[in-house]
Amino acid sequence: MKKTKEKTEHIPPLAWLVLLGLGVVWGSSYILIKKSLIAFDPVQVACLRIGITSLCFLPFVLWQLKKVDWTKWKQLFIVGFIGSLVPAFLFSLAQTKISSSLTGILSSLTPLFTLLLGIAFFRLKSSWSKVIGVVLGLAGAIWLLVADRGIGDLEGMGYGMLVVAACFCYALSSNVVKAHLQDMPTFFISGVSYVMVGLPSIIGLFFFGFVETMKTQEHAWASLGYVSILAVSSTVLGSLFFFKLIKDTNVVFASTVSYLIPMVAILWGVFDGESITLWHFGGMASILVGVYVARK
Repeated sequence: MKKTKEKTEHIPPLAWLVLLGLGVVWGSSYILIKKSLIAFDPVQVACLRIGITSLCFLPFVLWQLKKVDWTKWKQLFIVGFIGSLVPAFLFSLAQTKISSSLTGILSSLTPLFTLLLGIAFFRLKSSWSKVIGVVLGLAGAIWLLVADRGIGDLEGMGYGMLVVAACFCYALSSNVVKAHLQDMPTFFISGVSYVMVGLPSIIGLFFFGFVETMKTQEHAWASLGYVSILAVSSTVLGSLFFFKLIKDTNVVFASTVSYLIPMVAILWGVFDGESITLWHFGGMASILVGVYVARK
């Protein structure tokens, strides 16, 4: 009988540091949104976030402009609009009523919605583990919303559902990329799609009271600093870190960042004086276990 050794992939120490850094960067997004909302309204925060990100990507896009397959401009626009602009607005609007830590925990639903949409519309093979994982994740989300807002607070729960809707948008965008844009480098897709929605966002700022806010709001410059950090770190640097992680290791290892993001969001919430209870940890555990089971 032949003995076979199971090959295990070595993960370099630097990859663990990059993973940790990515978890901190993406997990800090929600506290930065919270601080941005001190002076700006949700529409302004979304437009600033997308606009600043697009300016960071613009030199790269112009450099690679001839390589853009413009026959797929509709798919690229959908990725930019549904996968970036709409979630940026939904997260900002949600955080006018719910805490940054709760938002960070609920955002862990994205991988589950990606699976659900993949099975429903993009011919992804189903399995009992995926079904059980999705059920656990959704149960955890409902648990969190009821525990945080109370079963009678329909308005508060409605704002929590905005985060769920944002996760759904991310998932739809991911499936569009997988189905229609697989022949393009992921960083290239990010750059082009952000520029397509970013330039209109910058123009839109002048119609949504940005100039007036900068003149009249005491904390406007501080909030502008927070949203700038959000755009540069969470989106641009986050993308670079994530693609480097996939290149140096594998997709499975890189995807474990999903488990770090809510933990970092909770730590920031505690630091900022938000109320965190055992109910929050219970709901988070249900979502994360659901993500783990669904990926098996």
